[in-house]
Amino acid sequence: MSFDTVLVANRGEIAVRVIRTLRAMGIRSVAVYSEPDAGARHVAEADTAILLGPAQARASYLDIDKVVAAAQRSGAQAVHPGYGFLSENPKFAAALAEAGIAFIGPSTRAIEVMGDKITAKNAVVEFGVPVVPGIARPGLTDEELISAAAEVGYPVLVKPSAGGGGKGMRLVEEPAKLAEALASARREAASAFGDDTLFLERFVLRPRHIEVQVLADEHGNIIHLGERECSLQRRHQKVIEEAPSPLLDEATRARIGEAACNTARSVDYTGAGTVEFIVSADRPDEFFFMEMNTRLQVEHPVTELVTGVDLVEWQVRIAAGEKLSISQADVTMTGHAIETRVYAEDPSRGFLPTGGVVVDLVEPSGPGVRVDSGLRRGTVVGSDYDPMLAKVIAHADDRAGALRKLDRALAQTAVLGVVTNIEFARFLLADPDVVAGKLDTGLLDRRVDEFTAADPAEDAFVAAGVYRWLTGWPSENADLWAVPTGWRIGDAAPTSFRLSTPLRTDHVRITGTPTAARVAVEDGESRSLTAELDGSRLSVTIDGLRSDYLVAAQDGNIWLAGIDGTAMVREVQEVSVRAGEEHAGEAVITSPMPGAVIAVNVADGAEVTAGTPLVVVEAMKMEHALTSPIDGTVEILVKPADQVKVDQILARITPKEDSK
Repeated sequence: MSFDTVLVANRGEIAVRVIRTLRAMGIRSVAVYSEPDAGARHVAEADTAILLGPAQARASYLDIDKVVAAAQRSGAQAVHPGYGFLSENPKFAAALAEAGIAFIGPSTRAIEVMGDKITAKNAVVEFGVPVVPGIARPGLTDEELISAAAEVGYPVLVKPSAGGGGKGMRLVEEPAKLAEALASARREAASAFGDDTLFLERFVLRPRHIEVQVLADEHGNIIHLGERECSLQRRHQKVIEEAPSPLLDEATRARIGEAACNTARSVDYTGAGTVEFIVSADRPDEFFFMEMNTRLQVEHPVTELVTGVDLVEWQVRIAAGEKLSISQADVTMTGHAIETRVYAEDPSRGFLPTGGVVVDLVEPSGPGVRVDSGLRRGTVVGSDYDPMLAKVIAHADDRAGALRKLDRALAQTAVLGVVTNIEFARFLLADPDVVAGKLDTGLLDRRVDEFTAADPAEDAFVAAGVYRWLTGWPSENADLWAVPTGWRIGDAAPTSFRLSTPLRTDHVRITGTPTAARVAVEDGESRSLTAELDGSRLSVTIDGLRSDYLVAAQDGNIWLAGIDGTAMVREVQEVSVRAGEEHAGEAVITSPMPGAVIAVNVADGAEVTAGTPLVVVEAMKMEHALTSPIDGTVEILVKPADQVKVDQILARITPKEDSK
């Protein structure tokens, strides 16, 4: 069997990445898309594309009937699910089989068994795979879990049988707190997964998250391609991954690899899959099975770079019935690879989702640098889907070289128009424990409070003012007094721009012409300036030191991408009233993130008290309830289903006369 047409049932960077391999294999690719994704990169790069429906995932990317119908309409013989969405949905795999279309993934049984953590643990134990001490069987009551906890040993980890992403997980360090933790975990698991089944595991102290990539064909051949270290996580979500792990020695690597292969054997697995283990940083030779992901992983590029194996290509070949042509002896790991996920989120605002239009884009390149991206100029980053935009991956001869190369690549990555986590990722890569490879799953969360977004360098701040100055320069035939040289009889009158960042608000004052000018910040020292703007390329020379930027303006923000990273500066109006004179005492409620209003809890003009929930905003699977900070009368400025921007005013509360 062979495929000449494959439908990719996903979006964003993973869809683009799968399409890339299909093209290299000479296979026609079919993209699917929702209405807001009509201009998306994966749609443009596919050979053809089919509209699924509106923005809501359940009416488009998660609608099994629509995706199967699209595959039939396109003539696809197979569907690649990517990750997320329908990639681990047994009903989707079954629907494709019924339609006579190959699912590029494992059997329905494998998905079902490994999709339930309790049945998965029981399955792998029979094949000698070590599991964390605990109690795991369907239908455990709170009383049974409390009784078993003493034997399991504290601290214990309460975990839901269904789902993932850390939802429903609770760490309990003493018996008195277990009952409350169980009740809370059941509520969250039921809400997130529709299943409140729980089990217990002993909590491994200073845990590290290490996973092993496996490949298995339909002819009984199973190999592993080494391990990946995924311990740098925030709230159980991976941020930085690498291969190989700096923790394991060769003997442990062979043992954990064999355990991963046995896990695949326990469910007659076929295709590419990942077996996740927990390893104590204090006992690196001891590992325990956590779960198996029956799909491609986000972090698969680091394995591809150190092994030279295209995992997507082998997924397609295996689904077409081919035998593995690679034996375990053929697998070698060369050098070191590290990956950072690029998210649309603002670390300085508690990692709240961001969004906007990508007005310009710079993605790094060069030897040992790879970018898997769903972005292009004009991409609208909305609030309907996961906030991951791209991945930047670096490969070098050793780990230190890979760290340096990745940091440099991130400095050269710019997404103008959307705030991302790139600066935080660079902060993390420079952490002494990260550099030394002393990792555990709690390290990132312990470092979060130490991160402070850096203010743009002085010259980048000045460059923002220079950009505004140049964009306001009139034509050659303009009136002399309209040309912003600052020339006057007597002293020059500089053109002034009031600019702001989260840490400063200052004036940039410029006099002269682009070929001979002077610039100062506030009343500081005047410096010589020459500048040139060619489209989106800005060149600024200050006191003989030249800096080049990619520059763009959007919604009052000036974005500058230079050699050391991206800066955003906002032009603000001069203050027209004294502080506190306008709207004295009024409380203004603004949106902390771009998204959709999903609830307005009070009527316009209602009397409210401090703490009253007013508006709920949802973005990228996150809800944020906004409450009144004072007693007073509320003015509601939005309605349900409204799309709002970050910092958009949603409501105002006028205080009661006696509370001013």
